[in-house]
Amino acid sequence: MNDKDILSSLDVVIEQRKNASPDQSYVASLFDKGLEEIQKKVGEEAIEAILAAEKSDDKALISEVADLWFHSLVLLSSRKLLSSAVLDELERRFGLSGIDEKAARKEL
Repeated sequence: MNDKDILSSLDVVIEQRKNASPDQSYVASLFDKGLEEIQKKVGEEAIEAILAAEKSDDKALISEVADLWFHSLVLLSSRKLLSSAVLDELERRFGLSGIDEKAARKEL
């Protein structure tokens, strides 16, 4: 399974679970608590990834980044967006200088 397949599969699972019973689904429980809770979880996972990066345990860092990515997908879903939109944006940026890309965003 390639990266796009995994992310697309997660998009589908998140969409299926967000309207499930909050008692039966973690994703549904996040949606039940509202956007602020989803945003909070993304922030918490970002901090945990940063803290894991300070240590030499690569497995812990990978696990925390996976949590961050997952919760970011939940956040995207809250706006009815799919992971493919992020992949398209990354593809658009591929080959661009980071400095040039950032400067172009400031012009908008």
